[in-house]
Amino acid sequence: MSLKCGIVGITNSGKTTLFNCMSKTKAQITNFAFSTGKSNIGVCNVPDERLDRIHQLVPADNLIYAQVEIVDIPGLAKGSGSGEGIGNAFLSDVRQCDTLMHVLRCFDDPNLPHVDGNVDPVRDIETIDFELQVTDLEQIGRKIQKVEKAARVGDKEAKIQLESLLKYKQHLENFQNVSTLDATKEDLKVVNDLMLLTAKPMMFVCNVDDASALEGNAYSKAVEAWVKEHYPKAVVLTIAGKLEAEIAELDEADQGDFLADVGLSQPGVNKLLRAAYQSLHLISFFTVGGKENRAWTVPEGTLAPQAAGAIHSDLERGFIRAEVIKYSDLVQLGSENACKTAGKMSVEGKNYIVQDGDILHIRFNV
Repeated sequence: MSLKCGIVGITNSGKTTLFNCMSKTKAQITNFAFSTGKSNIGVCNVPDERLDRIHQLVPADNLIYAQVEIVDIPGLAKGSGSGEGIGNAFLSDVRQCDTLMHVLRCFDDPNLPHVDGNVDPVRDIETIDFELQVTDLEQIGRKIQKVEKAARVGDKEAKIQLESLLKYKQHLENFQNVSTLDATKEDLKVVNDLMLLTAKPMMFVCNVDDASALEGNAYSKAVEAWVKEHYPKAVVLTIAGKLEAEIAELDEADQGDFLADVGLSQPGVNKLLRAAYQSLHLISFFTVGGKENRAWTVPEGTLAPQAAGAIHSDLERGFIRAEVIKYSDLVQLGSENACKTAGKMSVEGKNYIVQDGDILHIRFNV
């Protein structure tokens, strides 16, 4: 399955810098508010040390990581939901994303003016939240109008839907994101077609100066405290955007020494990509040997036949069994044959729930 991650934030927060670090596509960076006329789109690999290790033990012609599509949304501002700044055109791009990465400006730079006059990342969170809430409230309002007509003429299903919609309306009017609403499965079904913006998983990225890359700063700590109170399940990551840009410009062979010099064990954007991947409760399983060693993406709880279908529909249609080796067993024993000899390869049927890190061989017949 394809994962699409949207990068949102106010203008001059460092969104496009991080986009360029993560993506193979390089976008133009400017110091001017509302200077961008379209969203930037790129594709990047999800780093996975397990797949690297598998590739060492079971060589193949190609190594293929799971991928994330990154969408850099032009800077949002007060009034975006009503057409101000970039306006509604780019909110539709947000709607198409599976998860959102909110980049927050947590650095001072007199040469890079803040659109609101001073740096305050907590205020910026509230600004973006409000604009997304306004847009969602408009969506809910339009659907309420349609459902009310049916409810007035006695449609029982419409009456049930109206109750759910009014619950969402009240929550949004109280300046709360849909993601924090205690919604039932029935409630979720009612709004599923609306692709509500504030229902999407959100992580917060504090873009700090180079000196604060390891410990953060007063701005990032304020964000952490605010998010802990308002969105206790959300992830907060601290990244030094300019430093990451320097790392991204280096050859992979030279990155290790540079990272060691600045006290980092890995590029910060690797953490961002994995967090985006995990925010939707996705896991990876692997197929190995021959032409390629590859990571495949499926939701947690996926059964073996559906996992086989992620590879090819014929494998799901003709699924017979899955031969499963655990990643830890392969690393410990060193080869697939050694795992088989040691009884560490299990044969699983249609009811097997695929686990993160499983190495699968699918047997099928069509």
